[in-house]
Amino acid sequence: MQTLGTIDRHDQLAALADEHRLAILRRLMCGPATLSSLGRDFDKYPAWVRHHLKRLEAVGLVEHAGERTTANYTEKFYRATAGAFSVHLLVAPDTGARAPIMVLGSDDFALQILANDLNQGPGDFEIVPSTVGSLDGLIALRQGLADVAGCHLFDAVAGEYNTPFLRHLFPDRAVDMVTLAHREQGLMAAPGSQLGISDIGDLAGSGIRFANRNAGSGTRVWLDARLHALGISHEAIDGYEVELRTHADVALAVASGAAQTGLGVRAAAERFGLEFTPLFMERYDVVFAATRANEEPFIRLRERLANRAFHLDVGRLGGYDSMHTGEGVRLAG
Repeated sequence: MQTLGTIDRHDQLAALADEHRLAILRRLMCGPATLSSLGRDFDKYPAWVRHHLKRLEAVGLVEHAGERTTANYTEKFYRATAGAFSVHLLVAPDTGARAPIMVLGSDDFALQILANDLNQGPGDFEIVPSTVGSLDGLIALRQGLADVAGCHLFDAVAGEYNTPFLRHLFPDRAVDMVTLAHREQGLMAAPGSQLGISDIGDLAGSGIRFANRNAGSGTRVWLDARLHALGISHEAIDGYEVELRTHADVALAVASGAAQTGLGVRAAAERFGLEFTPLFMERYDVVFAATRANEEPFIRLRERLANRAFHLDVGRLGGYDSMHTGEGVRLAG
């Protein structure tokens, strides 16, 4: 029996939706038991116990643990397949037409173009991007909840994007990291606002309302590292606690007056007609398990990233550079 098991299938979750089966599983985590002993524990007939045990056994949560023969009677023992279980299950969108390939990670305009291009082509799959933040995307990939992760995580110590995080999260398995694009990030502001800010440090104690990104997003990771380097407490930034999920959300907050400035990509600022003060260029990568590199969705993904027409589409986005789009490296575990 393993120490910690994983519930990562819908049929397992469905089996545990019944309170009686959940109770039986938790009892069997404590040690092996027979039909008759479980019947006494739950004050139920053996046939009732057998019905639930067979369901738990069918989904891999309970297993046969041996037999004991006394006189002319043989009893079977059952046990849980793990001492405890953690739940890792993603409920993915499904149009009913094609199998979803989940891309979890950071918000990005070029990623949306890539998904649209691939979904218009042949194949029995559909690319489904979902914005959860760079770090959570990599964690989801590690846990098997995502097929692809999209990230732009800057390691201030190494002075490098993404690679240090991948080496930390995937020390035991190989992953392919492919560049989607380089893109420009900076501060957005309403036209003519004249806030007098040229860097993050100018926000400290200024009273200027800031729209922040969610924890775990690459933009937030960069911001927190920059504040730390400048010796600025986040409490000095008015609005730091306001967390928004996408670049477009930040741009909308600024355009609507809910915030006076926010950190995001130039393409979002241009979409909402905002002024933009550039601060840095960053690399956005897509990451997937090396073991899946020869599967159709990932072959077509690499082909599209290398396609000149795609490079031109990405280059039309404000602040995007497609010079290195499609370049990749395999990081061995």
